[in-house]
Order: sequence, then structure tokens, then C-alpha cells
Amino acid sequence: MSETTAHIWPELQAALPGTEAEFPLQFSEKVEPSVVSVLNLSRRQLYSGAEPSLLTQNAQVVLDFAWEKLNTGTWRDVDKEWRRVYSYGCLFRVASLCQGEASEATLREAIRSCDMGLLMGAAILDNVLQTVVGILQSRLRKRHSEEENSNEGPDMKRLRTVCASVSEVRVETAVPRMQCPSLEGFRSDYLTPHKPVILQGVIDHWPACKDRRWSIDYLRRAAGCRTVPVELGSRYTDEEWSQSLITVNEFIDRYITGTEGGPVGYLAQHQLFDQIPELKEDIRIPDYCCLGEGEEDDITINAWFGPAGTVSPLHQDPQHNFLAQVVGRKYIRLYSPEDSDKLYPHQSHLLHNTSQVHQALPVSDPIYWDYNTSQEYQALPVSDPIYWDYNTSQVDVECPDAARFPDFSKAPYQECVLQPGEVLFIPVQHWHYVRALDLSFSVSFWWS
Repeated sequence: MSETTAHIWPELQAALPGTEAEFPLQFSEKVEPSVVSVLNLSRRQLYSGAEPSLLTQNAQVVLDFAWEKLNTGTWRDVDKEWRRVYSYGCLFRVASLCQGEASEATLREAIRSCDMGLLMGAAILDNVLQTVVGILQSRLRKRHSEEENSNEGPDMKRLRTVCASVSEVRVETAVPRMQCPSLEGFRSDYLTPHKPVILQGVIDHWPACKDRRWSIDYLRRAAGCRTVPVELGSRYTDEEWSQSLITVNEFIDRYITGTEGGPVGYLAQHQLFDQIPELKEDIRIPDYCCLGEGEEDDITINAWFGPAGTVSPLHQDPQHNFLAQVVGRKYIRLYSPEDSDKLYPHQSHLLHNTSQVHQALPVSDPIYWDYNTSQEYQALPVSDPIYWDYNTSQVDVECPDAARFPDFSKAPYQECVLQPGEVLFIPVQHWHYVRALDLSFSVSFWWS
């Protein structure tokens, strides 16, 4: 729609420091004085009521300069100061977009700028970008509620269909199920001996499973306009695998309800709940995480949303994992780390383009995005050597090459079909292979 919204700037202005003097811009000597000068000029323009086009120009200078720094060397070597600079650039860009009347397209572009700051930047001004994006998203919903509500959940017949059959799980290989074990019972029977188990009845109280059941329609309303990283390809070990930044609505239209061919799309291993706190209100950290050594803030919560047929190849993680299944079913096979020699892990180089092997990553780690003003953000090649591929097996679990991997069939395993409302405990370093049997949304909790 081309109609303009009412002025949103006063509401956004209220989220900022009241005066220029209260707006801090302190950086270490690692940030060039010329960049700090542009930031100071942008701050002055913000509070002096200067022409928005001038602020737009300076914000873009900051973004371009910071972007070069973010894409120089490996991600772990990027100084946090430059991530903060990038966030300030995003904030100034949003301010320049939203002064005066803003069209729907402008609001969406401002939301995208906030998301880029949240994904690639670092928190500034008490995480002001999170506050600003909440205001923008609320205004967009109010102005176009009738349009968003028209995007109803699709008829299951219209979902992409994928062959998602699975052999019947044998009794002797089935992961055991337990109904709400006590904390001490879970510790002694499963946590201490590192034994997988499916927990039943422990997330029934989640709003996502009860009062605010997650559906495509609900996810569109809660997060449809938000920009997220999406994996393209059936599994990250494939040669044609890549990544792209698109909105949740675009992801649903192309890869969940879309009828066109092309690669499988998967919103995988993304800290969506940090980016969109509204969705975090729909879940709860499992009580059993209190048995760990870290604090609650040390728990990494990731979202896994995709159609039937998405696959996570056989791999292992360096922390315990609770995999909560909210929507759909997943076939999962698990192997003990004691049998690693029979699983043929990669031994030499990095997997090409691999961003999710075995680390608890921040929302942007270690992907480098090509920032521009088009509908999509294309992923640039990953060169960060932190993520070694020895934690991913070379074997296609459900179609193994017996000639190349003769000992694989000798490795004992457990398996299950994880149902909605169930939580699978995957002990640290346990190898696991995951395939979605339906449209699926899972939440993982990595904890020590």
C-alpha cells in the first residue's frame, strides 16, 4: 500500500536520550577519529532538526566504513567497537527514514535496518535498537492489521510436499520416554551417565503449545516483517548450500507455502528469541537446565523452522542440548561419542560455507552479509576458521555408502520420532542426525 502513516518520529524520539549531551559516543582508539567525527556530526544533525537527507548521507558513510571493518579478517577478530559503530549507523539511518510521514515501505526498510544492527552490531544505548524495532513493528501492525490478518495459515495441501517417510522405530533402538521426571531422577538416570531421553509433559505449559499456539498465521503476525538468516539447500554439507537474509514472510511464501521448485529453505540455528522478544514470551527454559554449571544467561536458545525434508547431518555439539518440538515431527538418530571412530568425521579442512557445526553462535556468527538496499541480503563466503568440520560425519545416515564407510553399520544407535510437545535430551558430544518429517518448528537449549 502506498498510503502514508501518521508521524512516528515523536514516539521514536522518546526512546532516545533527551538531549545531545545525554547521547554518548565514546569509542576506543581503535575507531578512527574521522569516523568518530562523522558520528558526532550525525548526532548533532539528529538533535538540531537538520534535513533528514543529510543524516541519511552521514549514516551511510558510517555504515559503509563499519561494514568494511566487519568483513576484514575473521569474525572473532572483529573488534566489538566496530560492531557498536555499525549499530549507531543503523540507528541514525532509521532516524533519517522516520522523520516526517513514513510510508509502509519506509517502515519496513527501517525495521530491516534495525534487524541488521541487531544481527551484525552490538548493543548500544541500553539496546535501543530493540526498543525502536518494537515501536516500528507495533505501528506497522496497527496500520495494516487487516492486511496481515489476511495471511491465514495455509491448507496443509498447499504446503510444499516432500517425501518424509521413516521406517518404524524398533523397540530395541528406541530412545526411552519419561513423563516429567524429578530433577534428581533426571540427574542420576540421564544427565550424569549421559543417556538420551525424551521428556514428556515438560513444555505443555508453554504458551506456544497452549494459549498462543504457533501457526504460520501467528508467526506472520509476530515476526513476518523481520529479517532473518535462512539456509538454502537440504543440508549444510551439500556443495550448493548457501545462505540469504530475507524476511520471515518471504521465507514462508517461498519455502513453506510456495509451489515453485528450487532449494529447501531452513531458518536454522538462529537466536530468533533474542532478536524478537515477543516470541521468547511463548517459551520457557526447561527446569532441568538448573542442574548445569552456568547461569541462565549462558543458555543458548536457537530456533529451527522449516518444511518437511530439512536435514541436519550427523554431527555433535560441545554442550548438552534440550531439543523441544513445538510443531511437526522429526526423525532423530543418536550415536555415542564412544563410537566416533565408526562415524567417519571429517578430518582435514573446513566444510565449505559451514556456519553451524558445533558452536553456540551469536545471531550473526560467522556469516558476513552484503548490506544493500535491495529486497535480499546475499551471504558472502565464510572464511572464519574457528568452526572445524571434525564434528560432522561424512556419512549420509539414511543412505550410507558401505564401500566407503564399512564400519558405520557396526555403530550402535538410538532413534526416535520426536512428537509435538516432547523434549529430547541430547547429552554433550552425542552424535545426532535430524530430519523433519513435517512442517516443523523446534527450539534448542544448549547448556553446560
